[in-house]
Amino acid sequence: MSENNFILPQKSELIQIKTSDIDYELPDLKSATEAKASVIAKWMSDWIKHDLSCGKISINNLLPSKASLAYFLGVSAGTIQNAVRYVEDSGIVCSKQCIGTIIVGETECGVRKLTSKRETAIDAIKNFIIEKNFKVGQNLPSSRHIAEQIGCSANTTRLALEYLCSAGILEHKFKTTKESCWSLKSNEFKKSGTPPLMAPKTLVSKVEKDLKDYINNNLKIGDKLPAHAELSSILKVSIKTTHDALKSLIDEGILLPRRGRYGTTVIKMPYSDKNNERKEMSIFASAQDTAFYYYEKTQNHIKKMISENYEIGSKLPSIIELSKQMDLSPNTIRKAFQNLAKEGYLAFSRGRYGGTFVIDIPETGEETFKWLAVNPQYAEIYKN
Repeated sequence: MSENNFILPQKSELIQIKTSDIDYELPDLKSATEAKASVIAKWMSDWIKHDLSCGKISINNLLPSKASLAYFLGVSAGTIQNAVRYVEDSGIVCSKQCIGTIIVGETECGVRKLTSKRETAIDAIKNFIIEKNFKVGQNLPSSRHIAEQIGCSANTTRLALEYLCSAGILEHKFKTTKESCWSLKSNEFKKSGTPPLMAPKTLVSKVEKDLKDYINNNLKIGDKLPAHAELSSILKVSIKTTHDALKSLIDEGILLPRRGRYGTTVIKMPYSDKNNERKEMSIFASAQDTAFYYYEKTQNHIKKMISENYEIGSKLPSIIELSKQMDLSPNTIRKAFQNLAKEGYLAFSRGRYGGTFVIDIPETGEETFKWLAVNPQYAEIYKN
């Protein structure tokens, strides 16, 4: 699927199946000769395919939560987690963080996801088999030994080995993984390009690459990026993932964040070695510094209000009341209160008679920041 065909599902628009709606015959876990997760995965696949064909469930329905499925089947949440992973390998469901497990049936999953540790382990095990030149029918080392060789956890390695069994590459000869119970069943696969010890590529790192491509193709130095919500829609990821990717580009010196209507601006092209930064861009201070000024300004206003209108032991108005009086967000007032408490001017009390109380009267002659959005180096030059 191309990058442009990804979708960003909204949980509020999806229907979640309830365990009470499942009337398919439950799996027999007591007499099972294989792992419970494998038995449940096969049952889950059969149930989904059957109910899809009958019209009882539909594409894009959400599976019940893992906790409710665990209670319904009488197993642990970890067993359900492993079972869902096996079902996801078959391609009929697709899991997305903060959304749930979506039924996709025979259609291709269009949800953007990170590369999981298990998928990385699968590639690493294939490379390990090829590099050690294992023959068909030959036993592999224990899962713990393989985990040490490929640099993954024992549990992640075991899940990867189980997947390779279901794919027909390995055969599980015994019930316990403490012995050398894995044998090579087929060597008809190619070596992966992923190095065995390579860390999994997160979704944020993928979005960073897409952001760089977007900037390179659509913007130039000095241009302002679209708002987070608009970028989220373009990249088909959550606003939080977009924010984290933008932060990485800010740390690389590609973007400059500024408060208010200025927004986030391009100050360097992603794939260019040239230092094309516009001189007028560097006059602005970082968003973190300007935010500090903003909070300090609010704190000084509250200090002045306390010194002129309150005594020690007096109770201040609530955060909501002050936010309305000062036309600021409650979060800004809350942070100012917390800083003033650290300075020893306020104390908080909970309960029916609780609130924010004055424990010391601040002096209001303190010098505040002399600049709002100007880099201190420029301010020093202009002062001299």
